[in-house]
Amino acid sequence: MNRYLNMVIVLLLSVSSFAQLNNPISWKFTSKKINDTEFDLIITSTADEGWHVYSQNLPKEFPNPTTFKFTNNNNDFELIGETIEPTPISEYDENFEMTMKYFGGKTDFVQRIKFKNGKKSNINVVVEWMSCNDHTCTPPDYLEHKFILSDKKASTTQVNKTPEKEVNKTEVSDINVSTANSSLWRIFILAFLGGLAALLTPCVFPMIPMTVSFFTKQSKTKAKGISNAILYGVSIIVIYVLLGFGVSAIFGADALNALSTNVWFNLLFFVLLVVFAISFFGAFEIVLPNKWLNAADKQSDKGGYIGIFFMAFTLALVSFSCTGPIVGTLLVDAAINGGIVGPMVGMFGFSLALALPFGLFAAFPGWLNSLPRSGGWLNSVKVVLGFLELAFAFKFLSIADMVLELHLLEREMFLSIWIVIFATLGFYLLGKIRLPHDSPTDSISVTRLMLGIATLSFTVYMIPGLWGAPVKLISGFPPPKNYSEAPFGFSQCSGAISEKGELPEHAHYGPQNIVAFDDYYAAMKYAKTVNKPLLLDFTGYGCVNCRKMEDNVWNDSNVKAVLNNDVVLVSLYIDAKKMLPESEQYVSEVTKKKIRTIGNKWSDFQIRKFNRNAQPFYVFIDHKGNTINTPRAFDTDIPSYLKWLHNGVEKFNTKKEEKPAIKLLNMKFK
Repeated sequence: MNRYLNMVIVLLLSVSSFAQLNNPISWKFTSKKINDTEFDLIITSTADEGWHVYSQNLPKEFPNPTTFKFTNNNNDFELIGETIEPTPISEYDENFEMTMKYFGGKTDFVQRIKFKNGKKSNINVVVEWMSCNDHTCTPPDYLEHKFILSDKKASTTQVNKTPEKEVNKTEVSDINVSTANSSLWRIFILAFLGGLAALLTPCVFPMIPMTVSFFTKQSKTKAKGISNAILYGVSIIVIYVLLGFGVSAIFGADALNALSTNVWFNLLFFVLLVVFAISFFGAFEIVLPNKWLNAADKQSDKGGYIGIFFMAFTLALVSFSCTGPIVGTLLVDAAINGGIVGPMVGMFGFSLALALPFGLFAAFPGWLNSLPRSGGWLNSVKVVLGFLELAFAFKFLSIADMVLELHLLEREMFLSIWIVIFATLGFYLLGKIRLPHDSPTDSISVTRLMLGIATLSFTVYMIPGLWGAPVKLISGFPPPKNYSEAPFGFSQCSGAISEKGELPEHAHYGPQNIVAFDDYYAAMKYAKTVNKPLLLDFTGYGCVNCRKMEDNVWNDSNVKAVLNNDVVLVSLYIDAKKMLPESEQYVSEVTKKKIRTIGNKWSDFQIRKFNRNAQPFYVFIDHKGNTINTPRAFDTDIPSYLKWLHNGVEKFNTKKEEKPAIKLLNMKFK
């Protein structure tokens, strides 16, 4: 969901390289004198390309916003207002079911202070932050700085990134995928398909032979007729791309990103899509004012390129009742998922599909005879589009429900609505349901029969989702599994549990209901008891790609079987905020920073043992704490991940001592 100027999918090759600690954020501290008693303390973060820091203003559930704490020895100053930050990039993240706000590049945070007695003294600040890119996150970090205030107008101190430690021990395989370019391709393809669907509506389809015949008959030569038809098609593309450009220019990139999480916008668009659907069903027709149509039609009477352009503009206006709902849906999807370029890419795809027939049929007029005649099937296309609009409407309602945490449209309810919508569509395609504008018919075509069968099959496919099935074909549309009435499904057999159904100390049901520990030492003790290897999962509550691995890789039945039965899994959250007892706090040998929280402890453990500070990060170790095979980072290739798991288990089994193990929590599960 970033900004790109091309539509080429870039897939970076998988590389094996010597790991290096990531320190992608640098900080600069500046003080600016306002008057004798007031100063602005300016804290500037600079993120490496592709990295970002989070806003201060995140939902309370998110553990790692950027924070600033100001103190001094005399307690002789006060804060004037809150720390000011610029408008962040705002996106809804389905992994966390919350709005994520962040900053890339250079960002100024400004805090104004006022000295109470007029005497100036030094001000200390502690900055805490976490940095992420599209593929990984660093552990939460902090930095202490002292502002030396004087009567000068400004003073600046540059604080570089924390010293990086070169590593030459552990090789890690990373795969980086250009998800934003992939998103633009998806937008283009969906928009192109939307344009093809618009061609088959009653407002557009009859215009194809009429317009092409006009150009071929009115032109003096065949070449001129083809060129005019092509110019007509190009004009259609220009009109719709300008529409996409206008949406981006008016709202701007930040506003477009914010659309995905704004409750009122999602509710409004839910209502609009429902209205569009009802219109497609035939209850009423959405039309533009007649004076707009008359003005455009009058301009089309002019000759030359201007007349052709306004002919295309007239088509866009006349066909609005059919194309408007499709264009509106595509624009919103493109704005949310494609950034500032998305609407232009989407409108290019839509208009290209809309314009192609005019150029092709002008070049090959004989093809016009192969076009099916206009008839009732065109209205059926509109009705089918209406069902799709209605289904998509509930996606927007679902987002609003999740943001507000109302739990009115949980996963089961969402799937129930979709099942009813697509079942009704299936019966409509089979001729069992008729709407007001449908033509009477004694039979249905083979094409319609096949579409009806496919739709009802899709309906049946969704039904097991009500009982916890993943229904991967619609992944991303319904709410996630943990936003449901039964987040663990209806099966009581979830994960590796003991015969008494009790879990060891520090163990819990983690992602995909896999039993996981949250303490390394307890997990190691248990691993020795059951004589299994220990799988370290360095993760974080704020780690997006950790959730992607859990949702898209750990849900595989074969992967889940290994994690349940063949290893002892310990998930170490590097951003856990619980404070360590004072007696357990210490200064890190590597970073020279005080380790104050449980998250600090596991982060420092990862750095010291494995020279790595990014998540997710997976390590197989034996009972002596030695690595068994090459550690692994973010990679959603399920066969590769499964092969890596089997390799770790096999290597452990070949080197472990042959001794009987106490079989606790060692039941086998599919």
